[in-house]
Amino acid sequence: MPNAPHESGFYFAQQYSFGSNELGYTGLQPRPDSEGQSIIHAVFSSFISGSTTDDSNCSPGADGGDGVSCAVDVPTSYADNYVLSVVKAGDTTWNGTLIDTTTGVSTHIGSYNLPAGTANIQSSQLGFVEYFPWNSEASHSCASLPYTAVTFGTPYTQTDSAGSGALSDAYEYGDCVGQVDFQSQRPSPDEVEISVGFKQKS
Repeated sequence: MPNAPHESGFYFAQQYSFGSNELGYTGLQPRPDSEGQSIIHAVFSSFISGSTTDDSNCSPGADGGDGVSCAVDVPTSYADNYVLSVVKAGDTTWNGTLIDTTTGVSTHIGSYNLPAGTANIQSSQLGFVEYFPWNSEASHSCASLPYTAVTFGTPYTQTDSAGSGALSDAYEYGDCVGQVDFQSQRPSPDEVEISVGFKQKS
């Protein structure tokens, strides 16, 4: 995400599901620089009732509802490429890790336990770009959406016999369709570039 401004507000996320209405999210959020270093906020969450954690990076609840939220601020470059790893580490335990594939550095985001009997990750879900300050506002102006840009890659798994991943084209949704300068292109079959919003005039 080298062209994403270093400001809070956007969430570049990937949903995954363990079954009907049993969701998890992982993703990256830009943050303001700190002490001359760029910061990326990495997120790993469960929205499943009965999820628990004893991880110091995590806390109960997700977006005001059931689940667990885990996050860590990572001093790192926006120009690097990242993989967000979600791995089953036990009968009910799942670990989230941020892997900088440019430098080879891995950062633990968090760990949570799902209720007994929860299925494994299912084969298809959605990624999204969200401007989360609007979630707490009664109304907003589409023309005030700040600019951001990100590239999503094709998801993959190391689970035997699970098959290969696929990445669909990006599309707009919500109440600002056609009003926020949404742009999307495929620089390669394994990438989707997205930009949206408006650059601030200096």
